[in-house]
Amino acid sequence: MTFLSRIFGRPAKERAALRPLYESVVREARQPAWYRDGGVPDTIDGRFDMLSTLLSIVLLRLEREGEASRRETVLLTEIFIDDMDGSLRQLGIGDLVVGKRVGKIMGALGGRMGAFRDAFAGEGDLREAVRRNIFRDAAPSDAAVAFVAAGLERFHASLAERRADAVLAGEIGR
Repeated sequence: MTFLSRIFGRPAKERAALRPLYESVVREARQPAWYRDGGVPDTIDGRFDMLSTLLSIVLLRLEREGEASRRETVLLTEIFIDDMDGSLRQLGIGDLVVGKRVGKIMGALGGRMGAFRDAFAGEGDLREAVRRNIFRDAAPSDAAVAFVAAGLERFHASLAERRADAVLAGEIGR
C-alpha cells in the first residue's frame, strides 16, 4: 500500500460505509408528502432545505453518542459537502463561486442543527424553526407548518428509539 493510499484510502472506505445512511436521508427528503401535503416548495431550494433539515436531525441523533460517533458524524458531513459541491457544479456554478456556496451551505446546516437541537430540547419553538429553516421567506399555511413539524417530530422520535449502529447502517426510514 502506498503512502498516499494509506492517507486517502481509509476515509474513502469509511465514507463508503456511511453511504447507505446518506442515501436513506436523501430518500426521506424526497418523500412526496413533504411537498404535496406539507407545502414545502418543490424547488432546488426546497429540496435542499428538506435534505439539510433531515440530515441535521440525523447528526443530532449521532451527537448523542458523543466521541463514539464523532468520526462518523464528520464523514457523513463530508459526504453531504461532496454531494452539494457536485450539485452546484451540475447547475453550472463555477469553481470560483462553489467554495463560497459550500461555506454558506455548511452555515445553513449548522444553523439548522442549532435551531432543531433547541426545539427538540424544548428550548425553542419547533414550528418557528420549521418556518424559518424550511419555508424561509414563503408564507406557508399553518396546516403546512404543522404537517412538516409533526413529520420532523416523528422522524426525530424514530431516530431516538434506534440504536446508533442501526442509524449508521441507514435504518432511519419509516
